[in-house]
Amino acid sequence: MTNSKAQYELDAVALFRSSDTAVLSTLSKSSDNYPFGSFVTFASNGNRELLVYASDIAEHTKNILNDSRACATIFSVANQSDKQAGARLSLIGDLTRVDDNQADSYQARFLKFLPASETYSRIHGFNFYKLGVIKARWIGGFGQIGWLDTIHWTATVPSWQKHESPMIEHMNDDHRNVVCSALKAKFNIADPKAEMFALCTDGYYIMSAGNRYFIAFNQPCYSESAIRAALVQQANAYRSFEL
Repeated sequence: MTNSKAQYELDAVALFRSSDTAVLSTLSKSSDNYPFGSFVTFASNGNRELLVYASDIAEHTKNILNDSRACATIFSVANQSDKQAGARLSLIGDLTRVDDNQADSYQARFLKFLPASETYSRIHGFNFYKLGVIKARWIGGFGQIGWLDTIHWTATVPSWQKHESPMIEHMNDDHRNVVCSALKAKFNIADPKAEMFALCTDGYYIMSAGNRYFIAFNQPCYSESAIRAALVQQANAYRSFEL
């Protein structure tokens, strides 16, 4: 991967992991397969699956049950002076319903990031869907455009995910200084009460004063030992930011 491609990947991951809204494009069942766009909220799984909680009566749900092909476009509105310069990421793939035997784990992940959606779980006809990405298109600004290498966008859920809770508990109980120094280094926030909130292959999330922050690893981690090594590397790199 060239240096520019590597940077595109890092920037795309940062946008993906820090966002929870997207425009979902599906093929309209009722309109001769013309594209149909709708606003959705989403959460990302431990891997880079994009998770949607959708109603059976929603138009995009009817569309994907007829044809699973879809595209989710995530965008940043940080640059208000020139909206064309804002970053955006388009993820192309198949949006399929989560199997009943996996629904509990997907629900736990989704509601962890979007707890307000729990009210929908009491309404009949809502189900979880996952976007299996096959292609990823990045636009970081003028001239920063390219198709991303799909190797990490198509990876399966990591084996460590079933141990995520004790891993997080260990970090918050025994290595909170690592979490707090990363928050200070990356976001200039000094919060001795900050806690690790969730893990993913690309990094981890910190909760501080009710806000969520994503801290990226240098490369994706698919094993507990890889995550441990990445956290040790950050502990050394951010030692000067310890509170």
